[in-house]
Amino acid sequence: MDVNAAVAAVAAIAGVLTGVIAMLAFRFSEREQRRPTRTSLHTDPVLPPGVDTVLSVLRSSAVVLDEADGVVKASSAAYALGLVRGGKLAVEPMMQMARDTRRDGEIRQVELDLPRRGTGRGEALAVSARVAPLGSRLVLLLVEDLTEARRIEAVRRDFVANVSHELKTPVGALSLLSEAVMDAADDPEAVERFAGRMQIEATRLTNLVQELIDLSRVQNDDPLEDAEPVRVDELVAEAIDRCRHQAGAKEITMAAGGAADLHVWGNRGQLAAALGNLVENAVNYSPARTRVGIAARTVVQPGGDLIEIAVTDQGIGISEKDKERVFERFYRVDPARSRATGGTGLGLAIVKHVAASHGGEVTVWSAENQGSTFTLRLPEAGAARGRAHQMSHRDDTQGFDDEAGRASHPSPHSPDPSAYETLPSPEVLP
Repeated sequence: MDVNAAVAAVAAIAGVLTGVIAMLAFRFSEREQRRPTRTSLHTDPVLPPGVDTVLSVLRSSAVVLDEADGVVKASSAAYALGLVRGGKLAVEPMMQMARDTRRDGEIRQVELDLPRRGTGRGEALAVSARVAPLGSRLVLLLVEDLTEARRIEAVRRDFVANVSHELKTPVGALSLLSEAVMDAADDPEAVERFAGRMQIEATRLTNLVQELIDLSRVQNDDPLEDAEPVRVDELVAEAIDRCRHQAGAKEITMAAGGAADLHVWGNRGQLAAALGNLVENAVNYSPARTRVGIAARTVVQPGGDLIEIAVTDQGIGISEKDKERVFERFYRVDPARSRATGGTGLGLAIVKHVAASHGGEVTVWSAENQGSTFTLRLPEAGAARGRAHQMSHRDDTQGFDDEAGRASHPSPHSPDPSAYETLPSPEVLP
């Protein structure tokens, strides 16, 4: 009996110990499950509340770095600029700025030129980078793309320099000629000769100022606010009449042809000025006793019909390198000829802006010593009016891009001059 009692007591004690050990093991396991691990610390959100939402609406490229220089958050724009690659910040100067800011807490800003991603031509991407601490462990990097702003500033700077130079030439000539007139007061023939030169320079100065005003107007005004259907044959007739005197002096034959009863939708004054500039250029750069043709036709397109007005000459032509710049302000293919004809170098720039603001384009085909064909391509009146009506209902505030690079490059649909050879009997000017 005593032995059995002892065995039972030992068994009871062993059971109690087993229960205690099991309970302690369960409690320890439960505590371990509640304790945060390295993985859970890494996967839990580390950005302060609301920061993620703010970064998502910023226009700048945003990158958030942790204490180990790892990327915690990066916007899609940051990936597009090539700032983040493989989960790391790929720009070493920005990485060094982030480390310095993490060390001393100071906000830093710098402008950098980065290689443009995906191009082998060495083009630089101008950016402004700003680094600031975000909380106690994170660093925020904001990057603004300044490339377009710098390009616009360079264009504005060149424009001011060119305007100053162009204005200085006739003003200086007038000053010298006025002194010559004073010195030759006793010589009527010399006074008459110098006065004639003064009149030429004054006319050149007047034309330059007027074209600057016209260029400013077509850049700032919306031509579709006062748009109306405009007959193409009337625009052609006005352009021919505008150049009648110059063409007659050089015995140049001007001929109009193509389809009749065509209409475009836009500002009549701007369209007439654009086509007039093309015809005037054709006359000025054509040798004597040659031919200038103006023809219009309809081109069927999936998005709406287009009206093409082509101006073809038999002039000096344009080289390949000049064709890429011929629509730039103040650029002249032949400066000597421009001085002789009083050209300002703004005519084709005005044509480009008028075409772009009307939803069209201007292209050029040319070969040296064979002539040129400038084609003004505009939406047909019905299609353009319907598109403008839809845009007004959508309250679309975006304008047409008047710096479209396509204006200086012929499109696949650019016509060959032979497409406009069929013309009626030419009008021989007196």
